[in-house]
Amino acid sequence: MIEIKSQREIDKIKASSDILVKTMNAIKDIIGPGVKTIELDRKAAEVIKNNGGRAAFLGYGGPERPFPASICASVNEQVVHGIPGDYTLKDGDIIGIDLGVEKDGYFSDACYTFAIGNVSKEVKRLLKVTENSLYKGIDAFSEKNRLFDISSSIQQFVEKNGFSVVREFVGHGIGRKLHEEPQIPNYGTKGHGIRLKKGMVFAIEPMVNMGDYRVEVMEDGWTVVTKDRKFSAHFEHTVVLGDNGPEILTRFF
Repeated sequence: MIEIKSQREIDKIKASSDILVKTMNAIKDIIGPGVKTIELDRKAAEVIKNNGGRAAFLGYGGPERPFPASICASVNEQVVHGIPGDYTLKDGDIIGIDLGVEKDGYFSDACYTFAIGNVSKEVKRLLKVTENSLYKGIDAFSEKNRLFDISSSIQQFVEKNGFSVVREFVGHGIGRKLHEEPQIPNYGTKGHGIRLKKGMVFAIEPMVNMGDYRVEVMEDGWTVVTKDRKFSAHFEHTVVLGDNGPEILTRFF
């Protein structure tokens, strides 16, 4: 069942999103060559805590396989769920910073893929196409559309530009849980799926590979990488469908 959020609930998600935005801005201020990914995690944990929130990813997955960090830090061929550690960022890298925040029982979720120093022309194009595909998906989040209009808009734009969309990981509803119904694939057939309605809140998140769309999970049980080890990019926003169309709640920078 897909929850339609009340204005009170949307305001709670906005409060969570405000902390997320402050956190992403703080990460942007320190990210760059020579910085270890664990330093980004520490900064995120500090900002979230100081603003009265909770890092939604820390411990996610339960006691048997808890995620060990406050953010996901996915470098180069890592698609999603990269674990921060001793890796030192260098010129030419890209890194997807995915973070979730919970405040007063409501969640927000967003990702931005940063270019570190000077990246190649084709990697710059990957980042631009992936970010633009996110906004294509957001534009399709409309009461006149169905769920897979979002999916189709992302897929068509990405594939037209010569890249591929990851199929094993998807966007999702969000609110009182980090992951709610519906699942929102980044591929699909226009005109299919549930009718979109005002009050729905989605985390829309294209993951786009430079090469083939296939991925695999590493031995740590979390880090997802491209099968061909080519670069991958990931952009995400928490978005509510309001009176005037889609409203991005996690707009940073």
